[in-house]
Amino acid sequence: MRRRRFNQEDEADINLTPMLDVVFIMLIFFIVTATFIKEAGIDVFRPDAVTALKKPLVSILVAIGSSGDIWIDNNRVDKGSLRPHIERIRAENPKGSLIIQADRNANAGQLLEVLDVVRQLGITDVAVSTDI
Repeated sequence: MRRRRFNQEDEADINLTPMLDVVFIMLIFFIVTATFIKEAGIDVFRPDAVTALKKPLVSILVAIGSSGDIWIDNNRVDKGSLRPHIERIRAENPKGSLIIQADRNANAGQLLEVLDVVRQLGITDVAVSTDI
């Protein structure tokens, strides 16, 4: 029977498999626990308010621009398709709140139209975003 001789190269091998397993597990952990920032799609100059409060859980972000255009999830939405967009996002996260970011130069009528659609859907946790 032959005995195998070990070279120094055989002893110097490092097994990286356990380290890669740990790195992938950490990567999965950070992806799952990360919070993602929601954006409406346009920059809005919000009005100032002294009594503003922070909302911790926001699932729907609706922006109304100064020219009256409505944006949800980086997409411009017309008034007719506003309701289906909000219903779809609300179905994904029914416990989240709805925030309306209306530009300070936007028409108040646009804000009321969005609020009417939201109330028709039965969403009661609604806020208007302001600057502090």
